[in-house]
Amino acid sequence: MKAKGSVFKYGDNVDTDVIIPARYLNTADMNELAKHCMEDIDIDFAKNVKQGDIIVAEANFGCGSSREHAPAAIKASGVSCVIAKTFARIFYRNAINIGLPIIECNEAAEKISAGDEVEIDFDTGVITNITKNETYQGQSFPEFLINIINKNGLLNSLKDQ
Repeated sequence: MKAKGSVFKYGDNVDTDVIIPARYLNTADMNELAKHCMEDIDIDFAKNVKQGDIIVAEANFGCGSSREHAPAAIKASGVSCVIAKTFARIFYRNAINIGLPIIECNEAAEKISAGDEVEIDFDTGVITNITKNETYQGQSFPEFLINIINKNGLLNSLKDQ
């Protein structure tokens, strides 16, 4: 399984209130949430993000409340993967549960810049920065996580069992 896209880059401690502000949580419509994804940190994110694009951030991405809306809004916006030095644990689990691939990789988080074209091989964990002609080794996904992501989330993967 692979992903390829252009990078949106953010710093440390991007919390769930920045990913999807609480003022929009009165809807369960994922397309509506996607329209407001990241707007408090990047007002133009929703209009500039394209299907397959990638978010790269520093440490503690997804900290804050445990709302599942945050990874769901990211996924609904078209983002194919989030790469960060570290993720808040509840965000990490929520992302996997809804089928949003995320990878921890210090080197990638430090060296990848906004606008870089990046490809990720989830089977090997190799992150290729096409723009800079560099590769970084992230964590590969175990087969059960690939299954969850391929089935578009935990609930869908359990239906097949």
